[in-house]
Amino acid sequence: MNSNEPVVKGAFSYTDTLLDGLETSLSPERMTAYLSRTGGDRLGAVRLYTWNTAVSAAFYGPLQGLEVALRNAMHRELSAKYGADWYDNSACGLDAGTEARIAAARADLARDQYVDDPPHMVAALSFGFWVGLLGSGGRLSGYGKANYEMTLWRPALYRAFRHVKINRKNAHAPLDYLRTFRNRIAHHEPILDRHLAKDYTSILQVAGWISPPTQTWISHHSRVPALLAQSSDDPHLMF
Repeated sequence: MNSNEPVVKGAFSYTDTLLDGLETSLSPERMTAYLSRTGGDRLGAVRLYTWNTAVSAAFYGPLQGLEVALRNAMHRELSAKYGADWYDNSACGLDAGTEARIAAARADLARDQYVDDPPHMVAALSFGFWVGLLGSGGRLSGYGKANYEMTLWRPALYRAFRHVKINRKNAHAPLDYLRTFRNRIAHHEPILDRHLAKDYTSILQVAGWISPPTQTWISHHSRVPALLAQSSDDPHLMF
């Protein structure tokens, strides 16, 4: 575009002046990834940015559904084995990093004047925290290394995935990959270079391992498939 004549997409008009303002507001550095995909076409880059924002927002609901189902299932099984406040039970053998995250969540609850009880703690702990419990375990606060296979998975957490026969590593791997995906969305980063259809399939698959009704609910209400289909209709949205 070299003129200031409006270019209309739907009900929204783009001009060079508007594109200049958007580039300044969003930052040239942020727009670089989109401009490189459109051969320097600023209008195409903004449209691509807009689509990235829309598909990121669409993924929020499925990821939220998966996260809530995961943490509630894991909390249920750990509570059955170690008590409702399992995160304070030394028998869990939690590593130093996990203990630090629990302490931080507890401090956040105190700061915001929430009750320090299991329901609030479960909600305060991040998706990364729960995914980390499916790992092998890191260094203990004292001597040695945690062994989550023996203290968490075999006594309790395998039951959180009651609709599939799976080992700890194979439960952890897709969730850890989705954790990085969720973080990119949370930090407003481009997700164009990911295999988004596979990400969506993975969300549904893991949700089904935990709760088939949740899987069905996510699938019914999700806007992700429609937005992914839209990408095939626009050369600037193909990836």
